[in-house]
Amino acid sequence: MSTTVAAGPTTDSQAKRERIAGLVQRYGAAIVLVVLVITGAFAFPTFPTGSNFNNIATQSSFLLIVAIGETFVILVGGGGIDLSVGSMFALGGVLAAYGSAFGPFGAFLLPLVVCGLVGAFQAFLIAYAKMDPFIVTLAGLLGIRGLVFAITNAGADTPLIKDAGTVAVGQGHVFGLRWPVIIAIAIVVIGSIILARSRGGQSVLAIGGSESAATLMGLPVARVKFTVYVLSGLCAGFGGALNAAYSSSGVPAVGVGLELSAIAAVVIGGTLLSGGRGDLIGTTAGVLLLSVIQNMINQVGSLSSSVQNVVSGAFLAIVVVIQTVLSRTQRL
Repeated sequence: MSTTVAAGPTTDSQAKRERIAGLVQRYGAAIVLVVLVITGAFAFPTFPTGSNFNNIATQSSFLLIVAIGETFVILVGGGGIDLSVGSMFALGGVLAAYGSAFGPFGAFLLPLVVCGLVGAFQAFLIAYAKMDPFIVTLAGLLGIRGLVFAITNAGADTPLIKDAGTVAVGQGHVFGLRWPVIIAIAIVVIGSIILARSRGGQSVLAIGGSESAATLMGLPVARVKFTVYVLSGLCAGFGGALNAAYSSSGVPAVGVGLELSAIAAVVIGGTLLSGGRGDLIGTTAGVLLLSVIQNMINQVGSLSSSVQNVVSGAFLAIVVVIQTVLSRTQRL
Protein backbone atom coordinates (compact mmCIF):
# COMPACT_ATOMS: atom_id res chain seq x y z
CA MET A 1 0.00 0.00 0.00
CA SER A 2 2.72 2.45 1.00
CA THR A 3 4.66 1.75 -2.22
CA THR A 4 1.60 2.48 -4.37
CA VAL A 5 0.82 5.73 -2.57
CA ALA A 6 4.42 6.98 -2.87
CA ALA A 7 4.65 6.18 -6.58
CA GLY A 8 1.75 8.43 -7.54
CA PRO A 9 3.18 11.80 -6.42
CA THR A 10 6.61 10.92 -7.79
CA THR A 11 5.18 10.19 -11.22
CA ASP A 12 3.03 13.33 -11.21
CA SER A 13 5.99 15.46 -10.11
CA GLN A 14 8.18 14.03 -12.85
CA ALA A 15 5.51 14.63 -15.49
CA LYS A 16 5.13 18.22 -14.28
CA ARG A 17 8.88 18.82 -14.49
CA GLU A 18 8.94 17.42 -18.01
CA ARG A 19 6.05 19.66 -19.09
CA ILE A 20 7.73 22.75 -17.63
CA ALA A 21 11.05 21.82 -19.26
CA GLY A 22 9.32 21.35 -22.61
CA LEU A 23 7.55 24.72 -22.36
CA VAL A 24 10.74 26.56 -21.41
CA GLN A 25 12.63 24.91 -24.27
CA ARG A 26 9.92 25.78 -26.78
CA TYR A 27 8.93 29.28 -25.68
CA GLY A 28 12.04 30.49 -23.83
CA ALA A 29 13.31 32.58 -26.75
CA ALA A 30 9.92 34.25 -27.21
CA ILE A 31 9.73 35.11 -23.50
CA VAL A 32 13.23 36.62 -23.49
CA LEU A 33 12.38 38.52 -26.69
CA VAL A 34 9.32 40.11 -25.06
CA VAL A 35 11.38 41.07 -21.99
CA LEU A 36 14.09 42.66 -24.18
CA VAL A 37 11.56 44.61 -26.25
CA ILE A 38 9.90 45.98 -23.09
CA THR A 39 13.31 46.85 -21.64
CA GLY A 40 14.38 48.56 -24.86
CA ALA A 41 11.15 50.55 -24.97
CA PHE A 42 11.89 52.04 -21.55
CA ALA A 43 15.65 52.43 -22.03
CA PHE A 44 15.78 54.02 -25.49
CA PRO A 45 13.23 56.61 -26.74
CA THR A 46 13.88 55.78 -30.40
CA PHE A 47 13.54 52.01 -29.92
CA PRO A 48 9.73 51.61 -29.71
CA THR A 49 9.04 53.49 -32.97
CA GLY A 50 7.35 52.14 -36.05
CA SER A 51 10.31 52.90 -38.28
CA ASN A 52 12.74 51.11 -35.95
CA PHE A 53 10.54 48.03 -35.67
CA ASN A 54 10.15 48.04 -39.45
CA ASN A 55 13.93 48.14 -39.85
CA ILE A 56 14.35 45.27 -37.38
CA ALA A 57 11.76 43.21 -39.24
CA THR A 58 13.31 43.93 -42.63
CA GLN A 59 16.85 43.06 -41.56
CA SER A 60 15.57 39.95 -39.80
CA SER A 61 13.67 38.70 -42.85
CA PHE A 62 16.79 37.79 -44.85
CA LEU A 63 18.38 35.86 -41.97
CA LEU A 64 15.03 34.22 -41.19
CA ILE A 65 14.68 32.79 -44.69
CA VAL A 66 18.17 31.29 -44.42
CA ALA A 67 17.47 30.02 -40.90
CA ILE A 68 14.31 28.22 -42.05
CA GLY A 69 16.36 25.95 -44.30
CA GLU A 70 18.95 25.53 -41.54
CA THR A 71 16.19 24.49 -39.13
CA PHE A 72 15.14 21.59 -41.33
CA VAL A 73 18.78 20.50 -41.70
CA ILE A 74 19.40 20.51 -37.93
CA LEU A 75 16.05 18.86 -37.21
CA VAL A 76 16.91 15.85 -39.38
CA GLY A 77 19.73 15.03 -36.95
CA GLY A 78 22.75 12.86 -37.64
CA GLY A 79 25.08 15.80 -37.06
CA GLY A 80 23.09 17.76 -39.62
CA ILE A 81 24.42 21.24 -40.28
CA ASP A 82 24.88 23.47 -43.31
CA LEU A 83 27.89 25.76 -43.14
CA SER A 84 27.60 26.81 -46.78
CA VAL A 85 24.50 29.02 -46.43
CA GLY A 86 26.47 32.26 -46.01
CA SER A 87 28.37 31.69 -49.25
CA MET A 88 25.18 30.48 -50.93
CA PHE A 89 23.52 33.71 -49.79
CA ALA A 90 26.23 35.74 -51.55
CA LEU A 91 25.97 33.59 -54.68
CA GLY A 92 22.21 34.09 -54.78
CA GLY A 93 22.63 37.86 -54.54
CA VAL A 94 25.23 38.07 -57.30
CA LEU A 95 23.23 35.81 -59.62
CA ALA A 96 20.07 37.83 -58.91
CA ALA A 97 21.87 41.00 -59.98
CA TYR A 98 22.95 39.44 -63.26
CA GLY A 99 19.57 37.76 -63.78
CA SER A 100 17.72 41.05 -63.24
CA ALA A 101 18.63 41.95 -66.81
CA PHE A 102 15.69 39.67 -67.69
CA GLY A 103 13.34 41.20 -65.14
CA PRO A 104 12.15 39.90 -61.73
CA PHE A 105 11.59 36.43 -63.18
CA GLY A 106 15.22 36.07 -64.17
CA ALA A 107 16.44 37.75 -60.98
CA PHE A 108 14.87 35.08 -58.77
CA LEU A 109 14.83 32.05 -61.06
CA LEU A 110 18.57 32.06 -61.79
CA PRO A 111 19.64 31.98 -58.09
CA LEU A 112 17.06 29.32 -57.26
CA VAL A 113 18.19 27.03 -60.08
CA VAL A 114 21.94 27.42 -59.45
CA CYS A 115 21.75 27.32 -55.64
CA GLY A 116 19.32 24.41 -55.84
CA LEU A 117 21.77 22.46 -58.00
CA VAL A 118 24.70 23.24 -55.69
CA GLY A 119 22.56 22.24 -52.72
CA ALA A 120 21.60 19.01 -54.51
CA PHE A 121 25.26 18.15 -55.09
CA GLN A 122 26.03 18.63 -51.40
CA ALA A 123 22.87 16.72 -50.48
CA PHE A 124 23.91 13.76 -52.63
CA LEU A 125 27.31 13.56 -50.93
CA ILE A 126 25.68 13.68 -47.49
CA ALA A 127 22.58 11.55 -48.01
CA TYR A 128 23.76 8.90 -50.46
CA ALA A 129 27.57 8.97 -50.30
CA LYS A 130 27.30 9.07 -46.48
CA MET A 131 29.88 11.84 -46.13
CA ASP A 132 30.00 14.00 -43.01
CA PRO A 133 27.73 17.08 -43.29
CA PHE A 134 30.27 19.29 -41.52
CA ILE A 135 33.05 18.47 -44.00
CA VAL A 136 30.84 18.66 -47.10
CA THR A 137 29.26 22.00 -46.22
CA LEU A 138 32.56 23.44 -44.99
CA ALA A 139 33.98 22.65 -48.43
CA GLY A 140 30.87 24.29 -49.86
CA LEU A 141 31.44 27.39 -47.76
CA LEU A 142 34.93 27.80 -49.22
CA GLY A 143 34.19 26.63 -52.76
CA ILE A 144 31.02 28.66 -53.27
CA ARG A 145 32.66 31.80 -51.90
CA GLY A 146 35.51 31.22 -54.35
CA LEU A 147 32.96 30.88 -57.16
CA VAL A 148 31.36 34.18 -56.15
CA PHE A 149 34.70 35.99 -56.29
CA ALA A 150 35.53 34.31 -59.60
CA ILE A 151 32.26 35.56 -61.10
CA THR A 152 32.85 39.10 -59.83
CA ASN A 153 36.53 39.44 -60.81
CA ALA A 154 37.89 38.73 -57.32
CA GLY A 155 35.16 40.90 -55.82
CA ALA A 156 36.15 43.99 -57.79
CA ASP A 157 32.90 44.03 -59.78
CA THR A 158 29.63 44.58 -57.94
CA PRO A 159 26.72 43.98 -60.33
CA LEU A 160 23.94 46.52 -59.93
CA ILE A 161 20.21 45.91 -60.23
CA LYS A 162 18.63 48.48 -62.51
CA ASP A 163 15.36 46.66 -63.16
CA ALA A 164 12.57 48.55 -61.37
CA GLY A 165 10.43 45.43 -60.93
CA THR A 166 13.19 43.54 -59.12
CA VAL A 167 13.97 46.52 -56.88
CA ALA A 168 10.26 46.83 -56.08
CA VAL A 169 10.23 43.28 -54.71
CA GLY A 170 13.03 44.19 -52.30
CA GLN A 171 12.00 47.72 -51.38
CA GLY A 172 8.24 47.83 -51.97
CA HIS A 173 5.79 47.56 -49.10
CA VAL A 174 2.16 46.76 -48.34
CA PHE A 175 0.44 48.39 -45.35
CA GLY A 176 3.82 49.52 -44.08
CA LEU A 177 5.46 46.07 -44.28
CA ARG A 178 8.19 45.58 -46.87
CA TRP A 179 7.86 42.64 -49.24
CA PRO A 180 10.84 40.72 -47.78
CA VAL A 181 9.06 40.68 -44.40
CA ILE A 182 5.80 39.49 -45.95
CA ILE A 183 7.59 36.80 -47.96
CA ALA A 184 9.53 35.61 -44.88
CA ILE A 185 6.30 35.35 -42.86
CA ALA A 186 4.66 33.39 -45.68
CA ILE A 187 7.60 30.95 -45.81
CA VAL A 188 7.44 30.47 -42.04
CA VAL A 189 3.72 29.67 -42.23
CA ILE A 190 4.14 27.26 -45.14
CA GLY A 191 7.18 25.62 -43.55
CA SER A 192 5.38 25.23 -40.21
CA ILE A 193 2.43 23.54 -41.90
CA ILE A 194 4.76 21.19 -43.79
CA LEU A 195 6.68 20.35 -40.62
CA ALA A 196 3.62 19.76 -38.47
CA ARG A 197 1.05 18.37 -40.91
CA SER A 198 2.79 16.65 -43.79
CA ARG A 199 4.29 13.18 -43.98
CA GLY A 200 7.62 14.67 -45.05
CA GLY A 201 7.73 16.99 -42.04
CA GLN A 202 6.92 14.18 -39.64
CA SER A 203 9.61 12.08 -41.30
CA VAL A 204 12.17 14.83 -40.63
CA LEU A 205 11.26 14.84 -36.94
CA ALA A 206 11.22 11.04 -36.73
CA ILE A 207 14.64 10.69 -38.36
CA GLY A 208 16.05 13.40 -36.10
CA GLY A 209 14.62 11.63 -33.05
CA SER A 210 16.14 8.26 -33.95
CA GLU A 211 17.54 7.47 -37.37
CA SER A 212 17.79 3.74 -36.63
CA ALA A 213 14.16 3.60 -35.48
CA ALA A 214 13.08 5.59 -38.56
CA THR A 215 14.92 3.10 -40.78
CA LEU A 216 13.14 0.19 -39.10
CA MET A 217 9.84 1.98 -39.67
CA GLY A 218 10.61 2.04 -43.39
CA LEU A 219 11.05 5.79 -43.72
CA PRO A 220 13.12 6.97 -46.71
CA VAL A 221 15.98 8.36 -44.62
CA ALA A 222 18.36 9.16 -47.48
CA ARG A 223 15.66 10.85 -49.54
CA VAL A 224 14.51 13.01 -46.63
CA LYS A 225 18.08 14.08 -45.87
CA PHE A 226 18.64 14.87 -49.54
CA THR A 227 15.49 17.02 -49.58
CA VAL A 228 16.34 19.12 -46.51
CA TYR A 229 19.82 20.00 -47.80
CA VAL A 230 18.38 21.02 -51.16
CA LEU A 231 15.80 23.10 -49.28
CA SER A 232 18.59 24.79 -47.31
CA GLY A 233 20.38 25.73 -50.53
CA LEU A 234 17.17 27.11 -52.03
CA CYS A 235 16.38 29.19 -48.93
CA ALA A 236 19.90 30.62 -48.78
CA GLY A 237 19.93 31.48 -52.48
CA PHE A 238 16.45 33.02 -52.33
CA GLY A 239 17.36 35.03 -49.23
CA GLY A 240 20.43 36.35 -51.01
CA ALA A 241 18.37 37.28 -54.07
CA LEU A 242 15.89 39.20 -51.88
CA ASN A 243 18.73 41.00 -50.13
CA ALA A 244 20.19 41.99 -53.50
CA ALA A 245 16.81 43.34 -54.59
CA TYR A 246 16.61 45.31 -51.34
CA SER A 247 20.09 46.81 -51.72
CA SER A 248 19.87 47.11 -55.55
CA SER A 249 23.19 45.27 -55.95
CA GLY A 250 24.82 41.88 -55.68
CA VAL A 251 27.64 42.47 -53.19
CA PRO A 252 30.18 39.59 -53.38
CA ALA A 253 31.34 39.94 -49.76
CA VAL A 254 27.86 39.78 -48.23
CA GLY A 255 26.90 36.85 -46.02
CA VAL A 256 30.27 36.30 -44.33
CA GLY A 257 29.48 34.65 -40.99
CA LEU A 258 25.79 34.41 -41.83
CA GLU A 259 25.89 30.63 -41.37
CA LEU A 260 26.86 31.11 -37.72
CA SER A 261 24.06 33.60 -37.16
CA ALA A 262 21.56 31.21 -38.74
CA ILE A 263 22.72 28.27 -36.60
CA ALA A 264 22.67 30.47 -33.48
CA ALA A 265 19.11 31.62 -34.22
CA VAL A 266 17.92 28.05 -34.75
CA VAL A 267 19.47 26.80 -31.50
CA ILE A 268 18.36 29.85 -29.49
CA GLY A 269 14.86 29.24 -30.86
CA GLY A 270 14.74 25.85 -29.12
CA THR A 271 15.75 23.41 -31.85
CA LEU A 272 17.99 20.69 -30.44
CA LEU A 273 21.38 20.34 -32.12
CA SER A 274 20.88 16.58 -31.92
CA GLY A 275 17.73 16.93 -34.03
CA GLY A 276 14.17 15.70 -33.70
CA ARG A 277 12.73 18.59 -31.71
CA GLY A 278 12.07 22.18 -32.70
CA ASP A 279 9.88 24.38 -34.88
CA LEU A 280 9.99 27.42 -37.13
CA ILE A 281 8.17 29.69 -34.69
CA GLY A 282 11.04 29.21 -32.27
CA THR A 283 13.51 29.94 -35.06
CA THR A 284 11.63 33.15 -35.85
CA ALA A 285 11.89 34.19 -32.20
CA GLY A 286 15.61 33.36 -32.24
CA VAL A 287 16.21 35.51 -35.32
CA LEU A 288 14.26 38.44 -33.87
CA LEU A 289 16.11 38.06 -30.57
CA LEU A 290 19.50 38.40 -32.27
CA SER A 291 18.26 41.38 -34.29
CA VAL A 292 16.85 43.13 -31.22
CA ILE A 293 20.11 42.61 -29.32
CA GLN A 294 22.03 44.14 -32.23
CA ASN A 295 19.59 47.04 -32.47
CA MET A 296 19.79 47.77 -28.75
CA ILE A 297 23.59 47.79 -28.93
CA ASN A 298 23.35 50.24 -31.84
CA GLN A 299 20.99 52.37 -29.74
CA VAL A 300 23.72 52.74 -27.12
CA GLY A 301 25.98 54.21 -29.78
CA SER A 302 29.22 54.04 -27.82
CA LEU A 303 29.62 50.27 -28.22
CA SER A 304 31.37 48.69 -31.21
CA SER A 305 29.77 46.08 -33.45
CA SER A 306 32.06 43.43 -31.98
CA VAL A 307 30.11 43.70 -28.71
CA GLN A 308 27.10 42.25 -30.49
CA ASN A 309 29.13 39.17 -31.42
CA VAL A 310 30.29 38.77 -27.82
CA VAL A 311 26.73 39.08 -26.49
CA SER A 312 25.33 36.71 -29.13
CA GLY A 313 28.05 34.15 -28.46
CA ALA A 314 27.52 34.31 -24.70
CA PHE A 315 23.77 34.06 -25.16
CA LEU A 316 24.17 31.02 -27.42
CA ALA A 317 26.44 29.28 -24.91
CA ILE A 318 23.89 29.86 -22.15
CA VAL A 319 21.08 28.51 -24.33
CA VAL A 320 23.03 25.35 -25.19
CA VAL A 321 23.69 24.71 -21.49
CA ILE A 322 20.01 25.25 -20.68
CA GLN A 323 18.98 22.94 -23.53
CA THR A 324 21.25 20.22 -22.19
CA VAL A 325 19.79 20.51 -18.69
CA LEU A 326 16.21 20.56 -20.01
CA SER A 327 16.81 17.54 -22.24
CA ARG A 328 18.13 15.56 -19.27
CA THR A 329 15.11 16.63 -17.22
CA GLN A 330 12.75 15.39 -19.91
CA ARG A 331 14.55 12.05 -20.09
CA LEU A 332 14.38 11.44 -16.33
